[in-house]
Amino acid sequence: QVQFVESGGGLVQPGGSLRLSCTASEGGFPFSEYTMTWYRQAPGGEREWVAWIAATDESTDYPDSVRGRFTISRDNAKNTVYLQMDNLKFEDTAVYYCKAAGLKSYWGRGIQVTVSS
Repeated sequence: QVQFVESGGGLVQPGGSLRLSCTASEGGFPFSEYTMTWYRQAPGGEREWVAWIAATDESTDYPDSVRGRFTISRDNAKNTVYLQMDNLKFEDTAVYYCKAAGLKSYWGRGIQVTVSS
């Protein structure tokens, strides 16, 4: 069973940046055939999507809450999707998850991002 592992989280001050990565554990996984989405869940809140990248043309989309601050990208050769987060705000504090959607869906375990001064 393939696993997706997030990395790059941590503590950052408001206005700062972080880059999250999510990598599939199996080299033979057909990563390029999967749409990748980043989600987040704040304490007491619902899980919400924050970035999406298509499998085919690598088109992207974002909710208004992060548009212009977050950038999703993928490197299919490395089986990895990235989330560049700039100008971070207190309200971006959450556990961030990646999800691969295709023939099946796979979730990463999540990684904490804390924005605090």
